[in-house]
Amino acid sequence: MDQTYKILVVDDEPDLEPLILQRMRRQIRANEYEFVFAQNGVEALEKLNADSTIDMVLSDINMPKMDGLTLLQQLPGVDPNLRAVIISAYGDMDNIRTAMNRGAFDFVTKPIDFDDLKITISRTLEHLAEWREALSSRDQLVALQNELSIASQLQQSILPKNPPVTDKYEVSANMEPARNVGGDFYDFFKLDEQVGLVVADVSDKGIPASMFMMSSRTALKGAAIGVGDPAMVLEEVNNQLHQDNPTFMFVTLIYALFNPNTGSLTYSIAGHDPPMLVSADGTVTELPLTKGVALGIAPDIVYTQETVELAPGDTVVLFTDGVTEAMNANNEQFGLTRLADVFEGNSPDSALAANEAVFECVRNFAGDAPQSDDITCLTLRRP
Repeated sequence: MDQTYKILVVDDEPDLEPLILQRMRRQIRANEYEFVFAQNGVEALEKLNADSTIDMVLSDINMPKMDGLTLLQQLPGVDPNLRAVIISAYGDMDNIRTAMNRGAFDFVTKPIDFDDLKITISRTLEHLAEWREALSSRDQLVALQNELSIASQLQQSILPKNPPVTDKYEVSANMEPARNVGGDFYDFFKLDEQVGLVVADVSDKGIPASMFMMSSRTALKGAAIGVGDPAMVLEEVNNQLHQDNPTFMFVTLIYALFNPNTGSLTYSIAGHDPPMLVSADGTVTELPLTKGVALGIAPDIVYTQETVELAPGDTVVLFTDGVTEAMNANNEQFGLTRLADVFEGNSPDSALAANEAVFECVRNFAGDAPQSDDITCLTLRRP
């Protein structure tokens, strides 16, 4: 055993205490068991209330002041996880039955056979250890479920609502979280005459990922307001995240800056899949990658940017790997080809229609297969 179990022996026979200490001396010296003693049920309750480290009660039935059966009734109020073993006269089946009905784990009979007693104690404490482990697992599960719930709330709380739909540009965005909360997020915000667009995926899951996600979003939005060019924004954010990153998390993302007056879209990528351009005629092309790794990994990384001109009717699709890596029941990934097929020859008539088409096709492909990652997509269309 890797711990010392404390056993309370309750019996009014004065000879029992030295006998137990003598017969259990090997277990006592090995720090397997520690014994404490009480003369009756009243004294036993006093000791139990004074010492929360008692693991097991070994009690006689017939005692003055409070008998063992009455004591059994009181034990759940002291500690519902205590284990009790009753000592009973041989053949006293009525009292043994009553004791078992009142929560006794096991019993031994008088005269005590110490070999049988050792086996009974060992079996009782083994059951207690398994029970405590089960309770710990349950508590950990509850804590995990609570953590995931909090993380999900944090994740949803930073997502902007009411994407803009104007005569110069339309934005639509959606994120379907997996059951195990990850770190996807999207954002869009006005910057003077331009619009900033972000799709990102934070490493890890749970509350730490949600906190890193919020730090990433705040840092990026602040840099976007103060710096300007997307590449310079990512360089600034990367240094901020790396400077205070004890958990060594990272975030992949794409940050784009759109000018509705000119149709110019300038973007920079940090270890993320490049966006897709759906032209007005239904032609689908993958936009060029830019130089730069995920944010937070190392300082002073150089990022580059690309610029494309969106014609009227063009749509840009930004997404996380929850889209392309969605799995079906045959363990096949949705992939970039299927994503392109969503729009090939079928240019959407709105940003919302484009976004909904992506999610519908991913859902149809995955079927009943469990979702293992957040699915996030942001679409920008120039009417």
